[in-house]
Amino acid sequence: MKRLLFVLLALLAGGLGADDFDYRLVAQPVAGDVYAFIGKTEDFDTVNGGNIVNTGFIVGAEGIVVIDSGPSLRYGQQMRQAIARVSAKPVLLVINTHHHPDHFLGNQAFADVPIGALADTRQGIARDGDAFAENLFRMSGNWMKGTEVQVPNRTLAAGRLAVAGRSLRLVALDGHTGADLVVVDEASGVLFAGDLVFNGRAPTTPHADVGHWHAALDRLEQLTRESGFAALVPGHGAVARDAAPIRQTRDWLNWLTDGLRQSARAGLDMNEVLARPLPAVYDGLPMGAAEYRRSVGHLFPAFEQDALEPGR
Repeated sequence: MKRLLFVLLALLAGGLGADDFDYRLVAQPVAGDVYAFIGKTEDFDTVNGGNIVNTGFIVGAEGIVVIDSGPSLRYGQQMRQAIARVSAKPVLLVINTHHHPDHFLGNQAFADVPIGALADTRQGIARDGDAFAENLFRMSGNWMKGTEVQVPNRTLAAGRLAVAGRSLRLVALDGHTGADLVVVDEASGVLFAGDLVFNGRAPTTPHADVGHWHAALDRLEQLTRESGFAALVPGHGAVARDAAPIRQTRDWLNWLTDGLRQSARAGLDMNEVLARPLPAVYDGLPMGAAEYRRSVGHLFPAFEQDALEPGR
């Protein structure tokens, strides 16, 4: 009996051990020759290994364009393997939509191809990349083994980009970060929104300018009304066929900032603001309570300052 128990424990340990690190990436078809890898609507931890992000790729006549590379070297390597199961064509370009680590720390697996981003995103990755990687090591553990920062080596700008036999429309916005790149595949009508849009998960705000973010959401909603729009791939959450995730993201930001403004004007301190419950509409929203607390830390001091010095 003891021997049987030992064998069972050994098998269990082997199944969960450090050699398993498999993200189990499956390419989800979005539209003609456009695919996405959909992450979990969770926070980073040692179980998911940071697979909380959406990445994707577009297969053109001449090769493949990758949209974001994931949170680790392992993710990037497994992403390339999953892409190869769909198409044997070469990867010709990787695009980083912004400088948050779950979107670029897989770059290392694509070091043999051009990696492009907006100029400010390149600068942000060069400036903050190592600190981001160290933080993910603390949160995700050995999933991050071997991961090093690979800074994009090509500067992208707004406009049309012909690559891999595909025509892409690059839209340069900001709000979630100081530089947020939206990629529209013109042939399929698929819009990769990056973290300007969250679907079924509370948005993150560590580098947010909410006013600019609202303007970006307005522009994105305009894009979904244009002829040919087929699907929206958010930075987190399920793929959508309409603008509902844009409105959901806007509604959260409105609720968040209205509440922080009212709390500051009422003279509440940060602990009192942190203790406020989420409204019923957000009860059960993945990461709602955690992201609310983080956003209070990120945003409330500015609202306090504005309440003390209105119109400064």
